[in-house]
Amino acid sequence: MTNATPVVLVTGAAGFIGSHVCQALLARRWTVLGLDNFDPYYDRGTKEANLQRVRSTGPGFEFVETDIRDANSVELLTSDRGVDGVIHLAAKAGVRPSVADPVGYAHTNVYGTAVVLRAAELAGCSRIVLASSSSVYGNNEKTPFAEADPVEHPISPYASTKRACELLAHTHYHLTRMPTACLRFFTVYGPGQRPDLAIAKFMRAMRDHTPITMFGDGSMSRDFTYIDDIVRGVLAAYDNIPRFGERVWNLGSDRPVRLDHLINAIAEASGASPQILLDDPSPGDVERTWADLTRSREELGYSPRISLEEGLRRQWEALMAGGFAAR
Repeated sequence: MTNATPVVLVTGAAGFIGSHVCQALLARRWTVLGLDNFDPYYDRGTKEANLQRVRSTGPGFEFVETDIRDANSVELLTSDRGVDGVIHLAAKAGVRPSVADPVGYAHTNVYGTAVVLRAAELAGCSRIVLASSSSVYGNNEKTPFAEADPVEHPISPYASTKRACELLAHTHYHLTRMPTACLRFFTVYGPGQRPDLAIAKFMRAMRDHTPITMFGDGSMSRDFTYIDDIVRGVLAAYDNIPRFGERVWNLGSDRPVRLDHLINAIAEASGASPQILLDDPSPGDVERTWADLTRSREELGYSPRISLEEGLRRQWEALMAGGFAAR
C-alpha cells in the first residue's frame, strides 16, 4: 500500500453488498471512497438508508454520486483521492430485467467496468477486485460449479455481461500486471437484501399476508449465501490477490436449497403461512447454482459460517424491526 491508511474505492457503495463492504472496511479504520449513481432499478430511499448506516459506522467515508460510465469523473476521483485499491461492485443487477434491456446492461456493466479498470490503471492502484456472478455458469450439468469449469454458455444478458467483465479483467491483468480478482457471488441474502430478490419479496409477502409467486415447480435450486460470509470473502480476496496476481474465486455457501424448501424455511423463520401462486419459469433463470469452494477455502481461508436457518431468522427480524429495506 502507498498510504499509511489504505484508501479503497468501492463502486456501488449504496447497494446491498456495497454498503456492507464499506462498513467492513471502515471497521478496519481504512478510508473509503464510495461511488453510486442511484440507478432507479429500486427505490433511492433504500440506498440512502444504506449510506446512512455506512456513515454511522465511523469516520473515513466519502461518498460521491456519479456514474461508472462517466470516465472523466471516475478517473479524476480515483487519481485525486490517492486510491490504493478498488472493489468494483456497481452494475445493473437482475437476470429477468436484463432480458428486456440487454443494451442497457451491456453499456453499464461492460463499458462501466472498462472505465473502472482504466481508472485503476491510471491511478497506479495496487489491486482491483470485481464482482462477477454464479450466473456465468449457465445451466452447466456438472455440480458443484468450480472456477475451472467452462463458462461459454450464459443464458441471460446479465450473465453474458458478467462473463464479459471477467474477460476484461483478464486482459487488464495481462497488460498491467495489476493484481486482479473476479468473485463469483452465489445468491446473496441477509438484512438489507435488494428488494427485488426472492427472499426479500417472499418475506414482505408473508409479513403483509399476500400471495407469493413461485416460478416453476419449486425444483429450481440456489446456493444462498449470507451477506456476512460474502463480505468476509471480499475482504479476503482483497488482502490475498497480490499473492496470486490473477484469480477467479467462488463465494457461496456450498449448500444449495430448492425453491419450495426455501419458502418452507422462510415460513419457519417467520411463523407465517405462505399463500403460493404458481407461474411459468422465467426466461434467463438457471436451473441450479452450487458453489465448489475448494479453491476459496484453500487460497482465501474462506468458510461460510451462517446457516440458512440462522440467516433467514436475522433477515426476518431486521424486516420486522423496521430497518434494512422494510418496504
